[in-house]
Amino acid sequence: MSVRVSESPFALGVAEWERLGLRVEHAAAVAERTGERALASVTVAIPADVDLAAVVLASRRTDDRWFCFEQPDRDGYAVCGLGVAVLVDADGSSRFSATARACRAYAGRTFADDPGEDHRRPAGSGPVFLGGFAFAHEGGRAPEWGTLAPAQLVMPEISFARGRGEARMTVTVAVDRGDGAEALLDRARDRVDSLWPAPMPMLDPDPTIRPRVAGALPAAHYEEAVRRAVERIRAGDLDKVVLAREVRVHAGGPIDPAPILDALRSAFPACYCYCVGTPELALVGASPELLVRRDGERAQTVALAGTTRRSADPAVDDHLGEQLLRSDKDRGEQRIVTERIERALGPVSLWVAAADEPVLVKVQNVQHLATPIRAQLAEPIPVLELAGRLHPTPAVGGEPNAAAQPLIPALEGLDRGWYAGAIGWTDLAEDGELCVALRCALLRDDLARLYAGCGIVADSDPAAELAETEVKLQALLPLLS
Repeated sequence: MSVRVSESPFALGVAEWERLGLRVEHAAAVAERTGERALASVTVAIPADVDLAAVVLASRRTDDRWFCFEQPDRDGYAVCGLGVAVLVDADGSSRFSATARACRAYAGRTFADDPGEDHRRPAGSGPVFLGGFAFAHEGGRAPEWGTLAPAQLVMPEISFARGRGEARMTVTVAVDRGDGAEALLDRARDRVDSLWPAPMPMLDPDPTIRPRVAGALPAAHYEEAVRRAVERIRAGDLDKVVLAREVRVHAGGPIDPAPILDALRSAFPACYCYCVGTPELALVGASPELLVRRDGERAQTVALAGTTRRSADPAVDDHLGEQLLRSDKDRGEQRIVTERIERALGPVSLWVAAADEPVLVKVQNVQHLATPIRAQLAEPIPVLELAGRLHPTPAVGGEPNAAAQPLIPALEGLDRGWYAGAIGWTDLAEDGELCVALRCALLRDDLARLYAGCGIVADSDPAAELAETEVKLQALLPLLS
């Protein structure tokens, strides 16, 4: 079998190509015997200072799917992917467990390096599934969400992981019955050779055509929705519901997600900065909220609820934070979320521990109340199934969930799609990490749809809740307008 090696930060050595070639032959034998797609991969170390998201966004082709997921302040943590070796999607109430089963089946037909032989590897190394879930079981049916299913995960042809001063690249080859090994390896070589360590492009500081900003619905519609929700809550129908609104930015030309993601990384380094792309669209955002992280039998999450603005004056900023910590409304909202999470994790855990008091989480434009929660699982339930147990938390849905779910679309008048859903990754061991898809914009051609929501409780004021959405929209609106 011929071997071709190029010189670049992403070059595979002769031994790696040969190892991949042998695994392709093994995968081909499985595909021939079972009629099912099998996978072959190889993982190599790459320089940790390479900007992984920049590589993905510079190297994507017009027909590519891609994925970027970073938390820069966490030792440069990043998991990114390019291309499609396998795509798994599902809908309906069982979509989390259905995707977990599909990923497990593919893991059983994947020939890969033993992660136990690379003790310095960062989380997310090796073959991984990257993607997310819509807010609702059938969410994202509106045309603008077109190529993002209610549940959709991709094992990319090229994936990257970085953390704690280490970085890895994984090349994955999909093998179907009748595929020729040499042709598959040639395609993999071409993909690796096309990787380009280019810098992120910059935002245009002075576009020729000024973008136009408009609410998808009048502001008064949101205030009326809040009023109606408060009436239902005071009548005892439910305790809390989260209502969102959509604001649109009409640009003068196609919107490039790359400089948007780069600006978010700089402004919100403590957040999950993400970009999920298809040939038709990109969802880009910076979320402060972890949905769930699983490492073996350990799980972590956070109850995030209660928001106020930031101030450039440190004294004022501290005062705003103190007010938030002492707010009965926000503490009550926080307690609802914490208790629901504890109830969701309790049946599958040996113990669940929540912090005694919420803490302040401060990002560039807002500060939140947050309660860290840890659990020791009774058995290693897949991270996707844990996500299904937790989603939607009352931080983005409501309490009780059964009462809130039908009320949300009726009052909002929009299809949330993946907004307030879950975005992240899972590996072959069913570990992984997902955040809640907040502070995001759906980019399609020259139109950006921005989403922001607030938790509505019995003493919510419609004008104040509208003002809070305006504050949250400032995460992305200045970058697009």
